[in-house]
Amino acid sequence: MTLGWNKSDWRNMPRIQMPDYPDQDALHAVEAQLAKFPPLVFAGEARKLKKQLAEAGAGRAFLLQGGDCAESFSEFSADNIRDTYKVLLQMAVVLTFGAKVPVIKIGRMAGQFAKPRSAPTEVIGGVEYPSYRGDIINGFDATEESRRPDPNRMLQAYTQAAASLNLLRAFSMGGYADIHRVHSWTLGFAEYDKVERYKALSDRISDALDFMRAAGVDGGNVHQLSTVDFYTSHEALLLEYEEALCRIDSTTGLPVAGSGHMIWIGDRTRQVDGAHVNFCRGVQNPIGLKCGPSMSTDDLKKLLRLLNPENEPGRLTLIARFGAGKVGDHLPRLVRAVQEEGANVVWSCDPMHGNTIKAASGYKTRPFDSVLREVREFFAVHNAEGSIPGGVHFEMTGQDVTECTGGLRAVSDEDLSDRYHTACDPRLNASQSLELAFLVAEELSAQRERLRAVAG
Repeated sequence: MTLGWNKSDWRNMPRIQMPDYPDQDALHAVEAQLAKFPPLVFAGEARKLKKQLAEAGAGRAFLLQGGDCAESFSEFSADNIRDTYKVLLQMAVVLTFGAKVPVIKIGRMAGQFAKPRSAPTEVIGGVEYPSYRGDIINGFDATEESRRPDPNRMLQAYTQAAASLNLLRAFSMGGYADIHRVHSWTLGFAEYDKVERYKALSDRISDALDFMRAAGVDGGNVHQLSTVDFYTSHEALLLEYEEALCRIDSTTGLPVAGSGHMIWIGDRTRQVDGAHVNFCRGVQNPIGLKCGPSMSTDDLKKLLRLLNPENEPGRLTLIARFGAGKVGDHLPRLVRAVQEEGANVVWSCDPMHGNTIKAASGYKTRPFDSVLREVREFFAVHNAEGSIPGGVHFEMTGQDVTECTGGLRAVSDEDLSDRYHTACDPRLNASQSLELAFLVAEELSAQRERLRAVAG
């Protein structure tokens, strides 16, 4: 993986979606400072995640990846971290019961600060400004000063990521994640007057937990019921930041991205000869690769060989993002390309990015029904192709926002302005996220029954 590779090689490759810093001296000073800081995550954690993802690729586990579109400096708080983490745990319990396999929990957290944009500039109030690229690069306010790329923002991003990880580790290991506590939160959702179809599943989970408790199996004597493995991930977009936090694993002697347990390459930055692919191919972390409608089978095969030359299980997660109604046009050919290569991958569904529309009110939104439809199409294609649907990838928040329309609480176009807080793309709120988990659990349960019937 690392033969002939150096963490700075990307600087000699074509680069896109990255800022040009006007003050190069300031940039070099920040890079030097970051290089002295401890890594945010450790190689052993990344290796453990890779082993778990290998199980998802084989159908013996399921991946749940979710969190913010783009983390914000201004909205950073312990409460926001807790609320998103809490919803992810609730989703994981529901999915675990539906799939009857362990659920791997990965947050889009503690590093998801940079965002690719469709254009380098945007017009606000009749004035053209550089596009907002995430708080790690520039500010959201529509002023020339705010939109100027500032390398010192990387230091603030590192500090926020470190604090987030500290809190997430405490939640994961300190009893907050006890399965009985998590399910008690879900029961409140299941009592909502329109969720009768989910109450039956919720009651079955309650019965299973009651039986375990009666048999003496609870968080007090089985630590797996009171603690969880929770990992972080982000798009590896700002390569100056990624390179500065890259370290050599003392156990294996291999490079590891110290910025997050899993990093991914976006649909806009997956060029075979590009800087982002070059950097990611050299680190031993699990790597995600976004696959949109423009992904060709030839490019996919080249990327499989570049990013996972040893065909290591758990190394590569392919994150499909096409849009509702378009999955059947693109996913089958990519699944067949993977099968032709005999490649070990985890297939995950991102039903968010292909379903962004502009509402009549002018707000960007994502209809809940479209998100759900893409998930169902994803499962249907894998069922038809004899492949394994290994996970889901959502942009969501634990806050009660009104950014995506639909769902049980029927967020309408007129409601979007009530609590539209995202700095970039619309996110599912807590209720919509949990509803989606119940619906995905139904798909996983149906899939399990199909496989049982085939096995006879």
